[in-house]
Amino acid sequence: MAKREVKTDLWVYDLLKQANIHLDPQGSSIKEIDTALKTASKKGTGKVGFPEYVGVVKDYLLVIEDKADLAKHIKLDDKGNISAETAAITDYAVNGAVFYGKHLAENTSYKKVIVFGVSGDEKKHKITPVYIDETEFYRELLEVESFISFNEDNIDEYYIREILKENTDYEKETAEILKDASVLHEDLRNYGNLLDTEKPLIVSGILLALRESEYKNFSVNDLTGDSVKTDGQKIYDAINANLQRANVSPEVKKDKILSQFAFIKDTVKLNEVEPKLKKTPLKHFAEYLNDKIYKSIRYISSAEDYIGRFYGEFMSYSGGDGDR
Repeated sequence: MAKREVKTDLWVYDLLKQANIHLDPQGSSIKEIDTALKTASKKGTGKVGFPEYVGVVKDYLLVIEDKADLAKHIKLDDKGNISAETAAITDYAVNGAVFYGKHLAENTSYKKVIVFGVSGDEKKHKITPVYIDETEFYRELLEVESFISFNEDNIDEYYIREILKENTDYEKETAEILKDASVLHEDLRNYGNLLDTEKPLIVSGILLALRESEYKNFSVNDLTGDSVKTDGQKIYDAINANLQRANVSPEVKKDKILSQFAFIKDTVKLNEVEPKLKKTPLKHFAEYLNDKIYKSIRYISSAEDYIGRFYGEFMSYSGGDGDR
């Protein structure tokens, strides 16, 4: 078990590094926090206790507790609240995180505390943020897939939107979505020479491939216009990997879905460097989708709605009306 816990600790460290967040492991370099942790034993003995990671981003105090076993993610009491029993605090990720968060909210000057219970590993995991204010009131938030929303660039927007439940300047308006869909559709017509039935497949295929970027299996920068392993082949391979990750079964169903994307690797025009673009059309489309759509999805609770609105509008351009 100890070996599994260490692997989880290292995986969480990698997630923090990817999000450009620096937290201290097993203690704190901030004197006020370090002093408070000297009486933070999870067993309630008044002795020292350390979460896996703790630190500050802007004026937010972040705390992480992790467990290797998904079954040790969270324990609720009879009323459906996060259990405050000593055994639950000791053995479960969310419970331990909330314990440390409350202790630090009470014993430091930080008024905004976000704690995370993390369980599992890179392949299968849960990351649950919980907000704790200066009154030690806590609120469990929607699960996230990474810590990207909590770095210096994004944490204020996350706080306003997910905790205060207010709109932010970063929320894309419908007009912007309509514009993005229109521009992409025009580019697909100009540079792709595609059938109307193929255009939405290009969009959905690239979005599936971009999901593999989270696992370092795909990057837009890898699309170099190589004639041996083409950009289309790289995208196709990433789509295949993502379908496998989603456990699409039976195999015949996965193969049928995958076959619909075969034209991405087989269409010569898509895989040749276009003189005006100075890159392949596929790379151009992937960059556009990555910058305008994929990177704009900061919050897991709005991701599906955002993609749905974009995709629905895009489909209106590809509904068989050749004049659009």
